[in-house]
Amino acid sequence: MKMIVVGCGHLGSGLAVNLAAEGNQVTVLSKEEKQFIALGKDFQGETISGVEFDKEILEQAGIERCDSLIACTESDETNALVARIARIYYKVPRVIARLYDQRKVDIYNSLDIQVIATTRWGIARAKELLTFSHLDSVFSFGNTPVEVVRIEAPILVVGKSLHNVFPMNEVRIIALTRGNKTFIPDHKLLLQKHDVVYLAVMADAVGKLQQALGM
Repeated sequence: MKMIVVGCGHLGSGLAVNLAAEGNQVTVLSKEEKQFIALGKDFQGETISGVEFDKEILEQAGIERCDSLIACTESDETNALVARIARIYYKVPRVIARLYDQRKVDIYNSLDIQVIATTRWGIARAKELLTFSHLDSVFSFGNTPVEVVRIEAPILVVGKSLHNVFPMNEVRIIALTRGNKTFIPDHKLLLQKHDVVYLAVMADAVGKLQQALGM
């Protein structure tokens, strides 16, 4: 996957190193060239120094063909601007903005921009969002503990009914995609290979959900 990391502080550098180590094509942007030292000498990605929201810099980084972008500089204003440019102008499929001001979360979620409101989410959470894992967060309701997640049915649950697979009170089935068709399923429906299930789930129940799915 082609990814752009805007900002090279603790989060940006750590995320870039992790993503590149997994074979992704990673480009890091920062106006502070000295920050690239944090990437280490073995970093396999590309670095570009310049104003992070400059159109020429973003296009040099390949924003027109990238799969994901995260804006995680130390400036809320820079992160918000880069995220808007990426999502609205360049139609980047997945955009994340790290914002310190949590009052802006709802605004950017409404623009289909995933927001990391504080660093408590950490590198692992951001990597999961960028790389389209089997349990993929689709939408967060601002600062509430409810998320909408997308799960590709693992082999362990194929042939089982939705009711038996998702019995937890903290989980609600929203929709199911099978082939090219998405619909609201009956709870008695038996899961098939490659089914994608959309769920509303309490954040503190995600671990329980993963355990039930053998993930």
